Amino acid sequence: MIHLTDREWEQAGHYDAFHTARAASPLVSELYARAMGDAYPAEVAPYSSCDWPLLGTLTSRLKLRPGQLLADIGCGTGGVGLWLARALNTRLVGIDVSAKAVRLALERRTDFVGEERAHFAVGSLETTGLPDTCAHALICIDALSNAADRIAALTEFHRILAPGGRAVMTRTLPAGGRTEVRTQARAAGLTVEHIDTRPGEPELWHRVYQLWTMHEDRLRLELGHDQAANMLAEAHRMQPRLATRRALIVTLRRPGPRRGKHTRA
Repeated sequence: MIHLTDREWEQAGHYDAFHTARAASPLVSELYARAMGDAYPAEVAPYSSCDWPLLGTLTSRLKLRPGQLLADIGCGTGGVGLWLARALNTRLVGIDVSAKAVRLALERRTDFVGEERAHFAVGSLETTGLPDTCAHALICIDALSNAADRIAALTEFHRILAPGGRAVMTRTLPAGGRTEVRTQARAAGLTVEHIDTRPGEPELWHRVYQLWTMHEDRLRLELGHDQAANMLAEAHRMQPRLATRRALIVTLRRPGPRRGKHTRA
């Protein structure tokens, strides 16, 4: 059984309430769909910045082969990982701090793949509970900011990745933040393979936050006062930061074994 810190238990309670409220109403998904327009992947139904262009980049950067294992860390209700597992014909394990999110992910997995190909469990970014070197690749979408220690989270990603495996994650940083990405990766024993920019991501969140504000009354009615207040507080806090926000897709790689001149290919 995973031991969560006090901070992670607090996060778990927050996200349990978050997912319970959103599962009871289609309103939030409708607002994300309006904000994304044609880029909204309806089957995934994300509560994140996951759009069709991001799914395309994930597909190409992961470089997975059929039957390999993909880990989705901070998986939420599982849509992104499940979509990729079906598209790439892989197995999937999803980890999230919220037990409610894990239950919702388990309920929807057969919409994408057979039960034997996808498993979900409670864990955190820094303590996944997964075995060493078990995953051939890993994704972490809009979740790394929840880690108390990002280098500790990246070190955990290094631990569960097989040698040569890749971790692809979304990051948001102030301008010039690529140095931070490389420094944190190096400290965790990972190498930076690609950094892709997402120029439309800040404007996407601007549209999302505008829609939340415009539909405040419906949010309070359908999700309850507490959840609506949390969403509106996020919109108020984050909107002024979007002008300087730099959104990235970072592909990290756990180095594989060096091949000596006597090593067989």
